[in-house]
Amino acid sequence: MTRPAGPASGAETPDPGGSGVSPEERGEHVYDLFSRGTALLEAGDFAAATVPLERARAFEPDKTSIREALGRAYFRAGLYAEAREEFAAVVERAPVNDFAHFCLGRSLEKTGRRVEARRHLVLAACLRPDRADYRAFRDRLRAA
Repeated sequence: MTRPAGPASGAETPDPGGSGVSPEERGEHVYDLFSRGTALLEAGDFAAATVPLERARAFEPDKTSIREALGRAYFRAGLYAEAREEFAAVVERAPVNDFAHFCLGRSLEKTGRRVEARRHLVLAACLRPDRADYRAFRDRLRAA
């Protein structure tokens, strides 16, 4: 499950710990965590990638870019239930995100929830009919 990394985006939120860190400094810190996590993910160190990405999620739980990257790291580390939760959070916040539906479907499949997986794989294939990989996984589950 590879997707190009991108910067975290969205509105800044107040400093939850009241540490006096400005929103700009906090945003830079979250972006640094996200960048470290995605670099580890792209380098193939999936378990290590979860550490900075979990920290980034703690600061910005509504950022889909962070949740998606963390889901990818969990999935590649074989932590399918954790991946499922992250991709479900992305789908909830971005219901037309084809990649999130695809990854949620794959995570559901890996955790034995094939009926639910089919739904998300069908949605992913409908959202992006040009993606042969989406169609292949959808068709494989339909045949099972």
